[in-house]
Formats: sequence, structure tokens, C-alpha cells
Amino acid sequence: MFESLSDKLSNVFKALKGRGKLGEADVEAAMREVRMALLEADVNYKVVKDFVEGVKVRALGQEVARSLTPGQTVVKIVREELARVMGEGHEPLDLRAAPPVVIMMVGLQGSGKTTTSGKLALYLKKQLKREPYLVPADVYRPAAIEQLKKIGSDLKIPVFDSNPSEDPVTIAKKAFAAAKTGGYDTLILDTAGRLHIDAELMDELRRLNEALSPREILFVADAMTGQDAVNVAKEFDAALGISGVVLTKTDGDARGGAALSIKAVTQKPVKFLGVGEKSEALEPFHPDRMAARILGMGDVLSIIEKAGSVIEVEDAQKLEQKLLKNTFTLEDFKDQLVMVRKMGGIDELMGKIPGVGKKMGDVKVEDKELVRIIAIINSMTPAERKKPDIINPGRKRRIAAGSGTRVEDVNRLLNKFRDAQAMMKKMSGLMKGGGKLAKLFGKGMGKLPFPM
Repeated sequence: MFESLSDKLSNVFKALKGRGKLGEADVEAAMREVRMALLEADVNYKVVKDFVEGVKVRALGQEVARSLTPGQTVVKIVREELARVMGEGHEPLDLRAAPPVVIMMVGLQGSGKTTTSGKLALYLKKQLKREPYLVPADVYRPAAIEQLKKIGSDLKIPVFDSNPSEDPVTIAKKAFAAAKTGGYDTLILDTAGRLHIDAELMDELRRLNEALSPREILFVADAMTGQDAVNVAKEFDAALGISGVVLTKTDGDARGGAALSIKAVTQKPVKFLGVGEKSEALEPFHPDRMAARILGMGDVLSIIEKAGSVIEVEDAQKLEQKLLKNTFTLEDFKDQLVMVRKMGGIDELMGKIPGVGKKMGDVKVEDKELVRIIAIINSMTPAERKKPDIINPGRKRRIAAGSGTRVEDVNRLLNKFRDAQAMMKKMSGLMKGGGKLAKLFGKGMGKLPFPM
């Protein structure tokens, strides 16, 4: 999401940064380019108009005129205004109520409500240490109830045994009583959707709202639908009073218009982004970080937070000792790759590191490549993982056959590992000079995975 917009804005500001002084004509020309870029990204035209006017007022004021680096100051203004359009800051879930706190998921059919319900339950369990209870209340879509039960089973999260022949309100009331009896503190209600808004759907959602008085009503929208998602959000808000938005499929080819428009149009915040198909691929939405990513400044804080959920301090300390003693093995290499996969994969990480995403261009490191490398290492004996120098041509053929790969793939991995070892040796020297990886973990940066 935002790749095209980010590229266009970068080109606009590249021209500004090299100038020692900016006149009104320079700002006007830049803002025309920015306006076109935002409209092409499917941002609401009124939002674009207000945004551009806000930037121009500040860019033509004393803030830029007195700056020694006017181009960079304009970029700073644009970043702050982008963040303001998307929301002043991250708005977390409001769970301040007697348990079980009810979260109702609403939206059109195909927006990803059911999978998002599972992702949200996992987020609550792992990040907020809650005890979620999933409730399937879509009795119309074939296998909708079974789908949520399968998701719950995979994630080890309990799911209410809904009866598809019952009214959704009856199901919801029974589930609420079961959640209370079972000691669950958060009830996530997965409601039915339609291909379009109709009176029957809205009446059912209103009845569910009255029956359970949910603390949160989250509108789940497919980011790929752009301004359609914004318009539908307005209708759901008018009927129900939604409390926030979850944008799904933001890892696809979405232009980003929904994310940039929905808060300004509905006055309701985007609370989460669905960033992939994996169960962990749900991120809290931070307007300031997203603004930085749009302008190519990266989002290291999100990487650190995600790393913190998959890397334990004890593991960091063990890794530190291996680096200090220069005993980093292929087994350790594999562990780091597994961590990268848990964090969303190489592509997602690279896109959040300042400047790196653009330098990679069209280069893609697919998840299956990580799977292939892990398979090769798993095909080695413990001795080979510890001392790869003993891997001769015969062993390479055996490893390739055992992992379903080619000898060339094994050679490529071994070369990568030798390069990594050389890097680790340099890091070891730096660490002996006083730096401590475990201390870095406390500050955040040390939570970054081992670089490939």
C-alpha cells in the first residue's frame, strides 16, 4: 500500500530539498504535484483540498522562511499534516468495562471480518494478555460458523458452538452468558455481511447492538476498494455508530486512499491494519508512523514492537554470547530466519526500514525462499550445522535430496552463511568494545532480527 504515492511524493520533495530558498511559486508547483498524487491514490477530493491548503499555509509562513533547510522543513510539515489527516495518534481499543467486554465486527461480505476476528483474538491474547471468546453469528453464509471454529482451533482460542438455525440475537445472548460463566473477559462477535447494505442487515445489526451493548463496534473494510470503503463506513456509522475501522488487505495493491480519507470523512479512527494472511498479520494503526512510511522515512518502531512479541530476552542473551565467542552456527541462522517469518517476512521488514524499501525496488524476497533455506538446514546433521566446513560434495548431494532442492541451492546458502559469519565477527569486535546486545534489547534496537 502507498508504494506509488510514496514514489511520487519522493520525486516532488527531492527537487525541493536541493534549494536554499523556496518562493511562493516553488511551493505552489510542489503542491500541484502533491494534489495530483493524492487524487491518483484515490484519496477523497475534499480531504485532498483541505490537506493541500493546510500545507500551503504553513509552507508559506515563517516556519519555512526562517529555516536553513526549507525543503526539509516542507517535508516535515507534510508529514505532520498527513498524520493529522489520518488521526492525531493511535487510538487503542476501549476495553474499560465489566467483563466480558463485547467487540462487534461489522462490514460487507468479503471484507475479511471472520479472519480479522481471529487475528484480533490472537492480538488480544498475546499482546494484551486477555482471554478472548469468539462468537460466530453469521447464520447465512455457508460454512461461516465452521470457518471461525477452524480459526479458533488453529489459534487455540475458544469458539462458541453457534446453532445456525437460531436467530443471531439469540446466539449472541447465549454466547454472552457462556463467556461470563467461562471466565472470558472479551467477547468478539463475528456478524453477517451482505454484498451491499440493505435494511434487513442493518436491522439485525441494530438488534445485536441493543442486545449486547458492545464497547467497540469495528467496521472491517477491504482497503482495495478505496473510496467505496469510505462511503460504506459512513453508512454503517450513521446506522450503528461505529467506534473504529480495521482496514484489511493493505499488503496488496491498494492505493491507500481509504487509509488517508476514512478518519477525515467519518471522524472515526483506523485502529488496525491487516497486513497479510498470517494470524499475526494485524497491526495497530499509528498515523505518525504511516505518514513517515509514505514519505520513505521507514517505521522502525513497528519492527521493534513486532520483534518484541517473538523474541525473548533470554534468546537475546544467548545470541549475545555466541556473537562474543564467534560461535554463531547454521542452527542459530535458522532460528533467526524463523523469527523473520514470524515477523511477517523479509519484504514487510525491508519496507519499514528507512530508505531500504525503495533501494530494493522490484526485488522480492518471497516467503518460500525462507522455507527453502530452513528445509536445507533441517536436512543437515547436527555436526554439519555446527561445522559447515565439513560439508563436502557428497554431503551436499544428500542434503539437497533430503530438502527437495538442488546442490546449487545448498552452495548458495553456505555462501550466505559465510558472509553472515564475517559480519558477525565484525559485530563481535564492536561488542567487546563495550556495547551489549542484551542492553540494546532493552532499548528496542536489539530486538531487530539477525540481518541476512
